[in-house]
Amino acid sequence: MPCLIAAPASGSGKTLVSLALSALARQRDCSIQTFKVGPDYLDPQLLSAASGRPCRNLDPLLCGERWVQQSFERHGGMAQLALVEGVMGLFDGKGPSSEGSSAHVAQLLDLPVVLVVEASRQAGSIAALVRGFRDHEASLRFAGVVLNGVGSPRHEALLREALAAIAMPVLGALPRHSSLELPSRHLGLLPAHELADLDQRLSAWADLAQRHLDLECLWPLLQAPQPGPLGGSEPAEAPEQHQQPPVRMALASDAAFHFRYPEATELLEEQGVEIAPWSPLADEALPEHCRGVILPGGYPELHAAQLAASQRSLKALRDAAQQDLPIYAECGGLLLLGRSLIDPQGAAHAMAGVLPFEARKGSLSLGYRTIQASRSSLVIQAGDTLCGHEFHRWQLESEAAGSDSLWQLEGWGSPRRPEGWGRPTLHASWLHLHWGGCPQIPQRLAAAARRSSSL
Repeated sequence: MPCLIAAPASGSGKTLVSLALSALARQRDCSIQTFKVGPDYLDPQLLSAASGRPCRNLDPLLCGERWVQQSFERHGGMAQLALVEGVMGLFDGKGPSSEGSSAHVAQLLDLPVVLVVEASRQAGSIAALVRGFRDHEASLRFAGVVLNGVGSPRHEALLREALAAIAMPVLGALPRHSSLELPSRHLGLLPAHELADLDQRLSAWADLAQRHLDLECLWPLLQAPQPGPLGGSEPAEAPEQHQQPPVRMALASDAAFHFRYPEATELLEEQGVEIAPWSPLADEALPEHCRGVILPGGYPELHAAQLAASQRSLKALRDAAQQDLPIYAECGGLLLLGRSLIDPQGAAHAMAGVLPFEARKGSLSLGYRTIQASRSSLVIQAGDTLCGHEFHRWQLESEAAGSDSLWQLEGWGSPRRPEGWGRPTLHASWLHLHWGGCPQIPQRLAAAARRSSSL
């Protein structure tokens, strides 16, 4: 059974350990399926690049426990090896609880935990830290600890002796070196496509695992689970998919728009949708014969000037809205629909102008959100209750409100408020949804695209 690689806190090195093991597996010609706990897009891109297979997110809050179990069994069972990278600290979940945390997923899937501890400024104190995590939840199984940021052989010996006193195995000791740091920006690690030296990093990560991890103990903890079917919550609607005519939809896909789960395209393809990649940054017109547009999240704020100069792309988006083609936008995709986007330097850039707002950098909005829809729109029906995730630093000068708002949104520490735009042919919101937990959304989106093709 695979292990779950966790840590006491973000920045401890769990992604580095996961990448090192994945890169080594691929170097050894072993197929490995990676998983990531929680609503993350950036770590999975790196894990996908290291493993050569799409990383799968395991989020019981967004998708439900049953879906998580079945996704893990199905995708993990298709490879020789598997590993799960945790999210934030081991017990960090929804609000102050451990719901949706790495510990929650480890218990749900009965996975042993490998705890990665940033030990650069510790000696004997590491025993108290690790003992606290080990004893906090008796039902968790700990396979051992990987030490990160070890300064010298003497430092490593001190740490090993301290952990031996509490009978905690040490499964590796990574040196402290600037070359091992992963570059990041305001929403997390740099995406894989922005790392010009990715091939060299993959080789270095594999070498790191070979030289500094106890592979005799860790390799058995990467054995893939038994294969099983992929399931999910019962969809609200179940059209006869095989009888539906094919339809084409454009998917914004470039350096500005790349936050999406692999299930998003897979579930649309199951509905007979042909996905046509479209790059607003390249100033492309919409692909021929497309009957809908999907705008995922990403970093449009970092490419605002280039997007503003892409007049053909912006006009194509305005025309699509005027022609009532279905448009689905999340987070960064929402920013492309506004009147103006203020870049990090404070310069304003005109966007498509489909929605009446200006977006500028503001306070961080982060956390799980529950929604309740009071009326129906493109992919939401009145009475729908869903869970999504909000994570952005740009804020809108004019938020949706009143009769035009998409839904009511609230979460821990986030008061209930109207949010987003919902119309018969438009869904635009800050909220990221995982369609594995709401399969009715791709069904409704595909149906809307087919309706538009018949007009």
